[in-house]
This record gives sequence, C-alpha cells and structure tokens, in this order.
Amino acid sequence: MKQGSLSKFALATAIALSLVSGAAVARDTKSQDKKEALYPNATRTEPKLDLKSEKDQKALNEGLDAANNGEKDKALQLLQPLADGSGTSSKYAQALALQGIANMKYNDGDVKGAIATLKQALDIGVMPNDTYFQLKYMYTQFLVADEQYAAALQSLQEWRNEGKKETADSYGLEGNIDYRLEKYPEAIAAITKAKSMPDAKPQGSWDQILAASYAETGQGDKAAELATEALQKNPNDATALNNAASSLIQAQKYPEAIQLLEKARSAGAFKDEKQYVNLAKVYLIDGQDHSERQVANAGKAAAVLKEGFDKGVVQKTGENYNLLGDSYVTGDDMKNALAAYQEAAKVATNGEPALKVARVQLQENQYAAAEKSVTDAISKGVQHKGQAYMLRAEAKRGQKNKQGAIADMKLAAQDPETSAKANAWLKTAGTGK
Repeated sequence: MKQGSLSKFALATAIALSLVSGAAVARDTKSQDKKEALYPNATRTEPKLDLKSEKDQKALNEGLDAANNGEKDKALQLLQPLADGSGTSSKYAQALALQGIANMKYNDGDVKGAIATLKQALDIGVMPNDTYFQLKYMYTQFLVADEQYAAALQSLQEWRNEGKKETADSYGLEGNIDYRLEKYPEAIAAITKAKSMPDAKPQGSWDQILAASYAETGQGDKAAELATEALQKNPNDATALNNAASSLIQAQKYPEAIQLLEKARSAGAFKDEKQYVNLAKVYLIDGQDHSERQVANAGKAAAVLKEGFDKGVVQKTGENYNLLGDSYVTGDDMKNALAAYQEAAKVATNGEPALKVARVQLQENQYAAAEKSVTDAISKGVQHKGQAYMLRAEAKRGQKNKQGAIADMKLAAQDPETSAKANAWLKTAGTGK
C-alpha cells in the first residue's frame, strides 16, 4: 500500500463485528421451521440437526448465556466439554460451543485463537444454513481484524457464492478489504455497489475508502468532490473537514482548500492542531505556485500558526516553530524568523533548527552568533554535516578568520555531498586540497 494513504484520509479502520448471540442461535433450533429463512437460496445442503439431548441443550444454552454475560469461568466450564466432544455426542452442540468460545477469545483480544476456534466450528459442517452463514460472515470479519486480507476476501466470496446473499454491509466490507489489498478499482466498485443497495445505511468509512481509492487511481477531482459533499452533510464533523481539505490539497486545488479551511476557522470550527498546521502549509504551497501572492500567503500562514499557539491548540514543538520560521522567511521577515527558529532550537532533539538559526544570522551579518549556532547544531546532530561545516566556514570568513574557515572547508571536503564545492573553495583560497 502506498505510504500514508490511510492516514491521509483518517480512515476509520475499526470493524463493527456484529457477533451472533450463541444462546439465541441455540434456542432457535426448535422453532427454526417457523421463521423466515435468512438464506433461502443457499446452495449448501441443509444438514439434519442431531441435538436431541435436553441435558446437552440446557448446558449449551446456559454456557452461551454465561459467555454473553461475561461470566467466562462459568461459560468455559459448561462449554469446553461440549466443544472437545467429551461431554456430548452431538456435533451441533460441539459446533455451537466452539462458536461461543471463539467469541470469548475475540473479546479477550485473542483474534488468532478466535479465528482457529471458529473455523473448527464451521468445519464440523452440521449447522443449519442460517447459523452457518452468519458465522461464516463473522469469520470473515475476524480475518479482517487480524489483517489477513487475502483470506478474508476469499471467505467473503465463499459466503456470497454459497449463501446467495447480497447486502450493503457485505459490499462495504469487500471495499475495505480491496483497499487494503491495493485493489483500488475493485474497492471503488464494491463501495459504489454498497451505497446503491436497498438496505444501505451509508457509513462514513465507506466514503473515506472511496475517496482514498479515487485518489490512488488518479481521480483526485472525484475524491475532492466526494469529501466536500460529506462535509456539507456534516459541517461540524472535524473528520469530514480534515478529509475534505486533504482531498482538495491532494487534487492541488489549493485556493479551494484555503477557502474551505478559512471558512471553518472563522466559524470557530478549528479544534485540533492538524487543522491549523494544514492551513499554514497550504498557504505556503499555494504561494510557491503563485509568486504574486507568496509574501501575502506567508504572512497569513504565520498568523494562522500564531493564533493556534495563542489558543494553546498548536503545541510548541520544534516542528511547529520550524514551520513558523519558514513562514517568516518566505515573507522576508528575518527578525521574526530568527526568533521562531531559536524557539525551535530550544525544544528540538536535533540540530536542524539551530542550523536554520545560523543561516538567518549569516544573512543578517551576525557572524559570531552564526558560528556558535552552527557549532551547537553539529553537536546536536545534523543530517548534512558537510553543509554545516561550509556554513560555519562562511561565518568564520565573515569574522576575518581565514584559517578557521579553511579548517572547516577541509572538513566539508571529506563529505561526498559537499566535496566538490569545498575543494573548489579551497583551491580558490590557495590551499589546494
């Protein structure tokens, strides 16, 4: 899967597992012929039930009731003998007991154990069709929860082919699985089908998967249109706002994204850091693409971040102060850029912000201060050491310290990234290599 696709649209990945009530299923065996079949067109041959012992029926019902009520010890005491076959000769009782134990394992977080146990129940093959196919669907959901997407897709196809059942939720689940398998056109088809079904109760996650799949297939305009429609339906939904903005940004509709986010900000809808940061970034990106509004956009980006800082929504991290400094630099406000980068340097875990401090100080002819800032940056760790040494050489040269500058350039010459430039400088300075 492409990096960041899920986070980009804040996909709701939790699956609502509609666990079948084992107790209800067990008691329904006596009145099943009176109920409308849930899978009337199933191709699976309906097996004959072999649950004849009232003792087994009572133990099964009490065990499943205990499981549903969270009485794990009591449930296991009643169900385990049935599940392992030592307490009953009924294959049906054994299968239903295994199902109850699988549910408990899932609720305890043992998803792999739940999958294995539920598969045992299904493989016994004695459950009536309604019970069997409900549990087959549950098994598919368990596989998705365990991120076994290929197996889940196969299980879902078996459920539909053998049960001859089509539901909106099943196509929604299929779209989820297809997306995880990077089968984006198939995900689009499945979610579109889900939304068109008579029993459809559209979920936010469907549109999120659909928008993400559109984006992955180069249909950014459709993704943006879908996300914007979702926001119009839920104007106070922060997730819908973030999704709409992200879709517009990915479609490179920067003015539209700015308009959307500014409208939300003026309405007091900005509640989290991401919204302030995204708006600041899109202002800067739009300014890069349109030089005539670069300075104005940079000022607006800085103002948005400062509002977020002042309200305590935007955290005072090195990354956020660095973005503020970049905004000021883009707007040619070096005094405020320096202050922002200095704040970033105080809280950063590496020397990158201090290096930016040094660049501003050099531009402002503050050579001694720049030398100290570069030294601090190198001591904290920088990604491009050769560039840092070259920067410090310039700071020393500004202070008429030629030998110090040469020493730093020789260090820069040892870095493959800056070797050519540093050696050219040294040659011009008359030192050779």
